[in-house]
Amino acid sequence: MSNLMNIPNKNFPMIAGVEIYTDENSRFNINALHKASGEGEHKAPNQWLRTKQAKKLISELEANLLKSKQTANVQSTHKVIHAVNGGSSPGTFAHELLAIEYAGWISPKFRLMVNQIFIDYRTGKLAPIDPTNFGLPNFLDPAESAIAWAEQHKKVQLLGVQVQHLETENDCLKNLFKEGMTPTQFSKMLNGVNSQQINHYLAAKNWLYNESKSGNNLRWRVAATARDKYLTEKQNEISPHGANSFISYRPVLLRKGAQRIYDQYLADKLPMKKNWNRLYTHDNTIQIVA
Repeated sequence: MSNLMNIPNKNFPMIAGVEIYTDENSRFNINALHKASGEGEHKAPNQWLRTKQAKKLISELEANLLKSKQTANVQSTHKVIHAVNGGSSPGTFAHELLAIEYAGWISPKFRLMVNQIFIDYRTGKLAPIDPTNFGLPNFLDPAESAIAWAEQHKKVQLLGVQVQHLETENDCLKNLFKEGMTPTQFSKMLNGVNSQQINHYLAAKNWLYNESKSGNNLRWRVAATARDKYLTEKQNEISPHGANSFISYRPVLLRKGAQRIYDQYLADKLPMKKNWNRLYTHDNTIQIVA
């Protein structure tokens, strides 16, 4: 029997060669998304599901589904996230909105890619595979050939726009970050960020901790989890008049740390001022879509 009979008649989204298949309730396998991202275990779905943001999203989305269904009984078919252990298709399956949020937690770049592919999937642009010709257009038909060329040209243009966005993002970070910057100095370069709160934000992420026993006298130190990875410390000897000398420590950003903060900034997760105009930098000509 021909192997053509084994070709699926439904074309699931494909990212980096990984098929992002769905369950019977159209929830996406976010374990497959994790595999497609190429990231390590620190970006696995179970790590994201432990975050407060993920828990709030799940709770809010399920609450909205309850309102629309007008029932307090949400079966597994209505749950926004569902884990399948064992069987032929194991994994964690999530509502499309949660899957995109998970992709954004991995990185803004990955979110752009996943969002566009999901849009194509929803709108039917990911056409089912034709087992007779593997989905190839009939190039002997001028009309069909022209349509295929136009679709391909549109995809190339879209890819070019996405690449341009990523290049702009990298250039913007390069212009903002300077060696020796503290987190506060770096955040002042980001439009609308409350730079006075950035160290508290990083402390919540276990990048920093307050060495002082007094809540009013903050002495920030770099936590072991972030040392030499995202941050380092500069030491200064302070010699007050009439008092003993002591060592002062100043947290300093490394480039990878600046990149992580910038990614959080593009995802709107940093502490922002109330008067933020939703531009991503002080340069009004640069507009990056996260």
